Amino acid sequence: MNRFTLASALALAGSLLSAPAEAKYTVVTHGGPALAAGGITVNPAEDWNRDSRKPIKKGEVWTLDGPSLNALYFVSGLAAGETLYRDADKKNRPLPKMNGSMLLTDIPEFFESSARVALNTSLFEVSNVAPVKLGGHDAVRFSYRYAVQGSSLIRNGVAQGTLIKGQLYLIDFAAPSLFYYERDAPKAEAIMASARL
Repeated sequence: MNRFTLASALALAGSLLSAPAEAKYTVVTHGGPALAAGGITVNPAEDWNRDSRKPIKKGEVWTLDGPSLNALYFVSGLAAGETLYRDADKKNRPLPKMNGSMLLTDIPEFFESSARVALNTSLFEVSNVAPVKLGGHDAVRFSYRYAVQGSSLIRNGVAQGTLIKGQLYLIDFAAPSLFYYERDAPKAEAIMASARL
């Protein structure tokens, strides 16, 4: 599992129960608005590939070169009681559930605790938490880094999230810290800046 980014690992885990063994991709063309996860409209500056495997019903993953190299995860309208990723082991390692009274400042902690459980790792660090606008709404931006246990490969990520009527809207980008994150993070952040909710 150590070759996957957070979003791709979770998409794969969820798809093993209900989707074909191989992902199918459709091209999200640049130059115009594109709908992501059924509720976020963005304007990509280049073509991305939409993964047919979904981590959750309200989420989807886009990639440029394959989800193990760069993954852009969209979550649209996550409601109270729902999880950020598919709950693969509810009995032994249940994922945290969205809290209807969550504040913007709680989003990074919810993201971190969800990722730690989903990846079964303690090697996860959130930093650079700051206020931003996402789709014209007050939001929070944060950076993170992690490694899957048993692997020395460090992955970096950046995410922005907001709450609208008690529901979470999130855009998250992750890639290996070597080469791919530095190359592709500005592209992902441009997509975040273009978001309309």
